[in-house]
Order: sequence, then structure tokens, then C-alpha cells
Amino acid sequence: MKLKHILIGLGVLVVLLVAANAMGLIGGKEIQQVTVDKATTRDIVETVTASGKIQPATEVKLSSEVSGEVVELLVREGDVVKKGQLLCRVRPDVLKSGYDRATASYSAQKAGVASAEQQLEQAKGNMANAEVTFKRNKELFNKKVISAAEFDAANIAYLTAKTSLETAKQSLIAAKFNLAQTGANVQEAGANLAKATIYAPVDGVVSKLSIELGDRILGTAQMAGTEIMRISNLTNMEVNVDVNENDINRVKIGDKATIEVDAFADEKFDGVVTEIASSSTAVGAATNSVDQVTNFTVKVRIIVSENNKYNFRPGLSATVDVQSSTEKGISIPIQAVFIDSKKVEDKDNKANAEQDAEKQKARLNDKKIKQFVYLFNKGTLKKVEVTTGIQDDQFIIVKSGIKEGEEIVTGPYSAFQNKLKDGLVVEKIAAKDNKKEEKN
Repeated sequence: MKLKHILIGLGVLVVLLVAANAMGLIGGKEIQQVTVDKATTRDIVETVTASGKIQPATEVKLSSEVSGEVVELLVREGDVVKKGQLLCRVRPDVLKSGYDRATASYSAQKAGVASAEQQLEQAKGNMANAEVTFKRNKELFNKKVISAAEFDAANIAYLTAKTSLETAKQSLIAAKFNLAQTGANVQEAGANLAKATIYAPVDGVVSKLSIELGDRILGTAQMAGTEIMRISNLTNMEVNVDVNENDINRVKIGDKATIEVDAFADEKFDGVVTEIASSSTAVGAATNSVDQVTNFTVKVRIIVSENNKYNFRPGLSATVDVQSSTEKGISIPIQAVFIDSKKVEDKDNKANAEQDAEKQKARLNDKKIKQFVYLFNKGTLKKVEVTTGIQDDQFIIVKSGIKEGEEIVTGPYSAFQNKLKDGLVVEKIAAKDNKKEEKN
């Protein structure tokens, strides 16, 4: 009886195994599930993304040219100032005494010029008297009235007076030159003394105030000097971003940009590229290693309306997407394009999805590496080589290899490297099912 029950059980088990095998539940080959998307004509805008800080387009750093104590400070940080407005005064102890010495020397030299003029007038009188005496004695000598000795004395007196007159003229000229020199010294001393009074060079806002009343500051005559304050034009702001050397050639002056400021969430602002640095930020650095990242500074002007309600402050963090180029053509999702894993090995298998996407984007930009896609052809895969163009965050232009409307395999991401292959039988599933599979 027991043997009969055992045989019946074995028979039922065999029937179940045969049925399961016929239904493909066991013993059959597993079919890979994939997601697909159709190749569609789209407008693709290629962007270069970089981060940086907001700065005024016009910013003036003020430093005193003279050293001394700040004895008067008439502005505070945030004040609006006009060009020519008095900002602060510095007490220059040495320059004040220098100006007083130059002024005193100038006054003394003016007196010297006046004295030289009086001596010249006196020399002219002596010359005239000696000349009259000489002419009269010459007539008397010719008439044999006076002796030769008396005539010689009159002649010598005339020559002496003539020489004295010339000396007086030259003395006056020298005195006037000395007066001009001391006058220039007074102007220089006055100009140096005037540097102790700081005026606003431009209209703007005091965006940074680095001193307090009573501080002693170092003038620019001694090395760099002390920065007193900064005056900025906050109506025209720009973002200074660092662009990687791989992307800098795709950025041009005049390119439009979209700006996101961390302080204003969910708001986007228009911008335009106004300046691109000719040298990288690494040039001139103290340490310039081979592994150092090479970036170039790009300035993007923020375009705002006249009734702008946003208060952009210097130093705010911002992210800029520069629209480097635009193209219309057949496009597919970026993740659908892959390279031959046998020729290009991934050195970092543990990288997260975002890092993998960045690596893939860099490889897609390398036109020396062959690129492929899988076509979904009636339940099987067909590996096709393609050439690509520009790309945005989601899609990439395909210039050759596929036609519009063809179904392209887009996932799962983990299957591209070691599961999918040419001719493989696959099953098409919805994208949401693929995400669930990836999660599991």
C-alpha cells in the first residue's frame, strides 16, 4: 500500500515537472527584459554647466596712498555714494610737516627773487652812472684836460659796472628758477597731503568696509597697503564661473546662459557670456602639479528687468548653464549609446550612477571611440554602430546609423555591459518596470 502511494506521488511530480517545463517556468532559457524608446527628431541645446560666485561687474578697491590714522570716516557699509563724495580722512604726520617746509621754502625763495630784482635795478643805476662818467672823462682825456690815470680809472669803473649788471641779471634768472622749483615742491607736497583725503572715484554702493575710525593704515607707498573699502555698482551683476579645459572651447562670447542662484530657489535668470579668460586659473600658482584640474574663468552677465525685485549680493553661489550650440535632428536618450567594453574598460566599477553618466558623456565626446546602440527588432537585439553629435542632459543627436521611428534599447543600465548582445532574444517592458527591476 505504501509503495503504491509512493509511485502515485512520483507520477504526479513528473507530470508537474513536465508541465512546468512546457510553460517555461523551469528548464527554459531566461528572456532578458529591456526598455525601448523611439528615435525622434528634437531640438537639442548643448550646455556647459559651471558653478561660481556672483560679483559686481564694476568694483573699485580703494586704498590710501599715505600711511596714518583714520581721523574721519563718513560712510558705512551699504551706503550709496556719488562720484567725488568725501569718504574718509587720514592724518599723515610726516606729509604735513613736509608740506609746511615746502611752503616756507617757497616763501623764502619769493623774497630772494624780490631781492635779486632790487639788486638788478641797483646794478642798472650803477651802470648808467659809470657809463656817463666814462664818456665825459673820455672827452676830457682827448682834450688833454685829465691824465691817463684818471681816464683808466673811469674805464675800469665802467667795465666793473657792466659786469655787475650782467651778474645781477643772471642772479635774477637763477632766483626765478629756484622759485619755480620750490613751487613745484609745494604742489607735490600739497598733492601728497591731499591723498590723505579719500573721495569716491565712481558712483556705487559701499559693498565692503575694512576699517574703523581710529585705525592706523598702511599706504600703498609701502608695499600693497591697506584696503579701505570697496565701491560696487550693484545694478550690473555677473557670475564668475570656472569652466573645465574640456569644455572651454565650446564657450563663446555672446552665448546665452541660464543662471540659478542658491538664494532664490526655483528661480532662473537669463545671462550672456561677456568675458573668457585667456589663461587658466592654474597659471602663476605656487604649486602646479600634473594632476591639478585646469579651469578657465568665464564671466556671465545677469540680465534683469528694470523693475528687478531680486537683491543680488556679492558672493552669492550660482550655477550657470551656458547654451554653447543648438541643433535639430534625430535624437535618442543618452543612456542608449554605449561603447565596446572589451576595448574600453571601466576602471571604477563601484562608481555611482551620476559618476558613470559623467564618464559616459566624456566618452561620447571622444569621436575616436566607436559608439553603438541596440535596435529592438521583433523581439531580438541588433547591434548598430552610430555617429553622434551634440547632446543635452537627456538626449543625444544621432547623425548616422539609425532612422527616425526605430526602437532603441534604453535599459536596464546594468545589462549593457555583460548581458545584452547582438541577436539576443529580449522582452520589451515599460520604463517603470525597468526602474523596479533596477531597484531590486
